[in-house]
Amino acid sequence: MNTLVARILAHADEEGFIASTIPGLELVRADSTTACMGSRVYEPALCLIAQGAKTVWLGDRQIDYGPLSCMVSAVPLPILGKVTDASPQTPYLGIKLTIDPQEVSDLILAMGLPVVRQTEEEACPEGACGLGHVLADRGMLEALSRLVGLLDTPQDIAILAPLVRREILYRALVGELAPYMRKLAMADSQTHRMARVIGVLQARFREPLRVGDLADLVSMSESSLFHSFKQVTRMSPLQFQKRLRLHEARRLMLAEGMEAATASYRVGYSSPSHFSREYSRMFGVPPRADVIKLRGDLPAPALAER
Repeated sequence: MNTLVARILAHADEEGFIASTIPGLELVRADSTTACMGSRVYEPALCLIAQGAKTVWLGDRQIDYGPLSCMVSAVPLPILGKVTDASPQTPYLGIKLTIDPQEVSDLILAMGLPVVRQTEEEACPEGACGLGHVLADRGMLEALSRLVGLLDTPQDIAILAPLVRREILYRALVGELAPYMRKLAMADSQTHRMARVIGVLQARFREPLRVGDLADLVSMSESSLFHSFKQVTRMSPLQFQKRLRLHEARRLMLAEGMEAATASYRVGYSSPSHFSREYSRMFGVPPRADVIKLRGDLPAPALAER
């Protein structure tokens, strides 16, 4: 654990999400707790908190993560979060490794794992199929530490990083994260179908929502789609679309200096007052007050994150 923390610190010399020279690997650092909730759309990824703690909100679900928390997001999810344990002396440190579903599928085939159908309760033990978390075991920690350690020897990355990455995915597939990882690979799974719906919502979140069109896309009834979507994301399709709009509006105001009214129209709202009310319900304060607060609290690299 101390080795992993030291390796992250060696390459995370500023706050925010820090891209690395290893494809798909980001390092995360925060030197203080955050009063405001940050917003980010999590793509399919495996994440680990090496030091510190944070709280995230997915729909109506609050999740507290501490050191050694290992998470997998099986679908893109709009998440609110804030760092709850960090200081300049002991910063919050984390790792984010993006996941390619095809890579997971290929590994499952190579491992010869059988396709096991799960009941809804087994598939969603914590009530949200799209996001799972466990405490990382020793094998996972050592593999993640080796991956970050490759940043010290750039000449080794091209050959060794894919091998270590494959080991990380393997350990996730044989450990407690397996039910969530397998959802990435099952083309006919509930989670995979909802990922297709989410892809459409991401591409067209500014447009009026037609649930019937989404249901037709995955050959489901509207009621079945609604139920499955909420199982995976803890939100209805309308709530999910609203979060995507508000996340993007927040990014536009922070990163591009856009006025609230302009941002609201840009993301699909026809009424700035309606936008302001929904923004306040989601982030706790009106748009202008939120932007002022975040500009004072967040380091520059974090302002542009979506």
